[in-house]
Amino acid sequence: MADQQTPREVTPEEEAAALEEAGRLLFAKECRFIMGMARLDQMPPAKMVEVAFAGRSNVGKSSLINALTGRNTLARASNTPGRTQQINFFDLDSRLMLVDLPGYGYAQAPKGDVEKWTRLVNDYLRGRTVLRRTCVLIDSRHGLKDVDRDVMTMLDKAAVPYQVIFTKIDKIKASELQSVMDATEAEIKKRPAAYPIMIATSSEKGTGIPALRASLTALTVEQETQR
Repeated sequence: MADQQTPREVTPEEEAAALEEAGRLLFAKECRFIMGMARLDQMPPAKMVEVAFAGRSNVGKSSLINALTGRNTLARASNTPGRTQQINFFDLDSRLMLVDLPGYGYAQAPKGDVEKWTRLVNDYLRGRTVLRRTCVLIDSRHGLKDVDRDVMTMLDKAAVPYQVIFTKIDKIKASELQSVMDATEAEIKKRPAAYPIMIATSSEKGTGIPALRASLTALTVEQETQR
């Protein structure tokens, strides 16, 4: 009787490549706009894993969502800060809900409206049980600002995991990007809810998009294996 061969262990490189391919396949599926929410009582049912995209106004949230899904007009991008004034939900293949949050820090809107959006976003982030991760987008040209730190502190206190995603890296020199990333890494090491791996992206060039797809897809795989 022949000896049974011991299954070969999958290398970390092979595992990463498999997850990247799974991310490519998932984000190639149908992604559709579900609704825009202006009040908490309008929130859609919590049926799947949710990932939220937060960041300063004009940081590139809508452009990043479009790049992830390979669609140019899924999320509406604008050169006008504060254009997104409600929480927008996008259903990706009934496996992952992508949530586009209003930009914080600046908006061309009355102060009362900005305060209302801020309360809405904070209440959503603190209270949504299916929210598995918040992608905190940072413009690579500017690095962390105090308003970003305020959001991270709120997420730390609420024990909501978040991951720093740098945007617009095609508009900065590699050496400058590295300096910004090093400084940011030193800060998030002290934060309890921060995911340790940061991802640098360019929605225009596609840089970092496969890695981010893989990172988000891993959340759905983890959820599905627990069922």
